[in-house]
Amino acid sequence: MTGGTDGGTELEHLRARVTALETSAPRPGHHRVRSFFSALLIVIGCVLAPLGAVAAWSADEVGNTDRYVDTVAPLASDADVQNAVATRVTDAVMEHIDLNSVLEGVAPADRPRLTKALGKLGDSLESALRSFVHDKSQEVVASDAFKTVWVDANRKVHDAVDKALTGNGGGAVELTNDAVKIDLGPVVDQVKQRLVDDGLTVAGRIPQVNAEFTVFKSEDIGKVKTGFRLLQIAGFWLPVLALLLVVVGVLLAVRRRRALVAAALGVAFALLLLGLGLTGFRAVYLDALPAEVSQPAAGSVYDAMVRYLRTTVRMVVTLGIVVALAAWLTGPGRWAALVRQTWHSGLGAVRATIARAGLHTGPVGPWVRRHRRWIVWVLVAGAVLAYVLWSYPTAWVVVGLALGLLFALAVVELVAGEPGPGGGTVGRSGPEEGPPSGPAAGGATGGSAPSGPPSGRSSGPSSGRSSGGSAADARAGGSAGTGPAPVPERPSRPPRTPQTPPSPERPNTDGGGPGAG
Repeated sequence: MTGGTDGGTELEHLRARVTALETSAPRPGHHRVRSFFSALLIVIGCVLAPLGAVAAWSADEVGNTDRYVDTVAPLASDADVQNAVATRVTDAVMEHIDLNSVLEGVAPADRPRLTKALGKLGDSLESALRSFVHDKSQEVVASDAFKTVWVDANRKVHDAVDKALTGNGGGAVELTNDAVKIDLGPVVDQVKQRLVDDGLTVAGRIPQVNAEFTVFKSEDIGKVKTGFRLLQIAGFWLPVLALLLVVVGVLLAVRRRRALVAAALGVAFALLLLGLGLTGFRAVYLDALPAEVSQPAAGSVYDAMVRYLRTTVRMVVTLGIVVALAAWLTGPGRWAALVRQTWHSGLGAVRATIARAGLHTGPVGPWVRRHRRWIVWVLVAGAVLAYVLWSYPTAWVVVGLALGLLFALAVVELVAGEPGPGGGTVGRSGPEEGPPSGPAAGGATGGSAPSGPPSGRSSGPSSGRSSGGSAADARAGGSAGTGPAPVPERPSRPPRTPQTPPSPERPNTDGGGPGAG
């Protein structure tokens, strides 16, 4: 009756617990509402992520003069840009040279040198002179002086770029036919001086030339001006808003780990679409340029302008993949568990090798084992802080931080699970057990020699054991009335031969016969 009563009470207790769990569990409708708003916030955040990247780029490129100059400065060494500038300078110089008065205006002493120089360049005087001027222009734009002129001119024209894209511009800077142009007058002056130095003195009579080079041109500048202005204002807050929406969506989700994986991959996919859009827009932009604009040079300028935006795209895509991979690897999935098992097995092999080499951590290992969780969180927070404080992180920075964090976690795991002296692993599984002791070792000590003085008769196998014989009798089911039960022989250790007293029949040292005395 008591057993039945106890069983009924336990059953009632289990039923009460099941009822309480079912009552406290969230309703399916509540789950659906949370999942809907979670998905909505994550989707909005993913949509705002590309706009945030463009806003941050516009705020840096258009609103920061130093950043803009750093962007366009490498163009002074670009071959396509140099060729386009040399062609533009050559056209400006040739417009002010009268071919009919070239030889007449040259001093008689200089005519042989000019004739020789022009004769080497071609049969046609006009083409030869143009080639000669173009070569001098190429020499100028390939020099360090042109790099200085290029940087200074772009620094001055930055206000025009600002006004072209945002409507904000200063001073007397104006846009000409929806184009941003830089003045090549200093380059023309250097070309004129080189022509004069090489014998073409007629170039010294060329008046001041205001040649221009188009950096950016689009008929839609006026249409997108308002949009770029808004993006510049939201250059900081739009990326933060996108991040907050994604974080709140993940926290609101029922299955947060799965939501984090989906959100990270969603942001990465959205930025990947932005990168593809930049590539497609490049072709559209170049096709819309006038025929007189150099296509290769315009392509180089476009690539330089969006270089940092593409760097941001690659960085965010890499970051999204790293976060999604980390969330998946820490999850309960079968493949994730297999990867973690392989990771711990590899670390265990390294740990065993270090232990065989005689290296130990001393008191550091136990301390790391006690504070392992806090150490891991500190390392993760340090990696995140390094990423946030990095001025302009790239995809390689993200990969480097991830690999550095992985290496630090491996070191913590190795130190926290250092093998003990007995070969066992101190940490997750504890030290290995030592040899058996107590009752389990009775058989190993049961073969000791009997105590007391030796008797005159030989002892049997069972009489040579102090406690092992009684244990054997109990296992064999023997009793005191039926005699001792046979003790099974141990193949690993033969029974010890008991000591016997000296035989009574020993030789008589006095010469008597056996048994004398």
